[in-house]
Amino acid sequence: MASITSHPKLQLAATAVVSAAVAAGAVLTLQRLQQDDRPSRRKQSTPTSNSLGDDLALQSVTRVGPLPRPDKEDEHNQALAHRAQNGDFDDELILEQLARNRVFLSDAGLAKLREAFIIVVGCGGVGSHACAALARSGVSRLRLIDFDQVTLSSLNRHAVATLADVGLPKVQCLQRRLMAVTPWVRFDLRLQKFDGSVADDLLGDWLEEGESARRRPDFVIDAIDNIESKVELLKYCHDHGLPVISAMGAGTKSDPTRVMVGDIGASFEDPLSRATRRRLKLQGVSSGIPVVYSTEKMTEGKAALLPLPEEEFQKGAVGELGVLPDFRVRILPVLGTMPAVFGYTVANHVILKLTGYPMDYQPAKARDKMYESILAYVQASEEKLIRMFEGGPTDVCIGLKVPITPGDIAFVVEEAFRGRSAVTGIPTKLMLIRWKKPERSTLVRVGEQGSKDEQKSSDLRLRDLVCMTKEEAVRHQKEVLHGDKKLEDLYAQEVIERVEAYQKEAEAYERFR
Repeated sequence: MASITSHPKLQLAATAVVSAAVAAGAVLTLQRLQQDDRPSRRKQSTPTSNSLGDDLALQSVTRVGPLPRPDKEDEHNQALAHRAQNGDFDDELILEQLARNRVFLSDAGLAKLREAFIIVVGCGGVGSHACAALARSGVSRLRLIDFDQVTLSSLNRHAVATLADVGLPKVQCLQRRLMAVTPWVRFDLRLQKFDGSVADDLLGDWLEEGESARRRPDFVIDAIDNIESKVELLKYCHDHGLPVISAMGAGTKSDPTRVMVGDIGASFEDPLSRATRRRLKLQGVSSGIPVVYSTEKMTEGKAALLPLPEEEFQKGAVGELGVLPDFRVRILPVLGTMPAVFGYTVANHVILKLTGYPMDYQPAKARDKMYESILAYVQASEEKLIRMFEGGPTDVCIGLKVPITPGDIAFVVEEAFRGRSAVTGIPTKLMLIRWKKPERSTLVRVGEQGSKDEQKSSDLRLRDLVCMTKEEAVRHQKEVLHGDKKLEDLYAQEVIERVEAYQKEAEAYERFR
């Protein structure tokens, strides 16, 4: 019988156990060292006013100073950039570098691009590729906003980061690497997390050094992966008339042929887009913001968001759950190629828009006709209900208006009810209909009755509607709205509770209409 110690599988298992023990010991040792060393590291990493220069001393929290340890190549690139940005650089060389863009966009188009001031908020996978593409295409003023640093796990999707950049702020990494490619580009680096309280400053005008002329942003790129910050950014741009394009979720996506550009109100099959759209609609913004999103459907075998169990949250702050204190918990699978596709699509849109190049995107999945059909059904249903209560003349509903728009229909169907029947979850042949039978006529008259100035409408509210299939709606109308059955007679308690929860969302939306 062969010796146990000579068995290959057992040898491998023993090696794995020993390796794990060594790794665990190393991790614990490193954790202790980092805990002891963390205060001094923080102190050393905080730039002093002298290192930042007099003009940046007052903004040391948000602005990024010189590289901590520039090498010879960095010094060479910085000297070249200093010359280029001070006019000591042959413009013909720049035009030669941009020659392919020049013949594509025309002299006038390239000139517009070279004069542009663009803000990129979020400099990770998507934002870094967008930024790199814009710099290489001729944009000369870039403000980069991001609070994060380059990590090892960033390298599978970041546009320019190398191992030497791990630990550097992402905004500084982009400047460091792009300076070697486009030394004439002026960067304004903001090491700060975006939120509404600092929007005026971070999205403010560009002020050339030594000049009084200010330049408004020509475009803002949203490459944020935090839903709260994303919504605040898009709402601010919408309210202040700043051109903006937003990148939706590249995580868990794998099909580049499904990436599209469309209006925020038309995007679908994208959880981040849906969540952003819902929150914007609750703040009164339902359209007018272009987004880059994927229509790829999640199917069996594809990557999906990995949940973090609730018990893990109970152990402490999420930032402390990693193997090392500086390592963040990763729960979103990302194929490194997809953020690049999103980033280049964003940059492409900005370039075409700023230069006036013709844009004829493939339209997104059209659902406008469906919404109009649902609205017509709601109108007919309300007319039948009013005739039932009013009796008398059959012309009582002539000129009746329903206070619901196709946009309202889209919100209730897509957002409140997730594009499915509240009763069975079926996603086809959808209709909207009143949920509860009114106690009296829903007819509202304004003006002298019977005169040409009389206005007739239904008192229907969004919160009154429920999403069903056409067959379910016909039965509901017959047995509940026109019959004597109660909701409890037809539907399970869980269906009733689900509808009530959905209707609360519609009620919240109504306040912003």
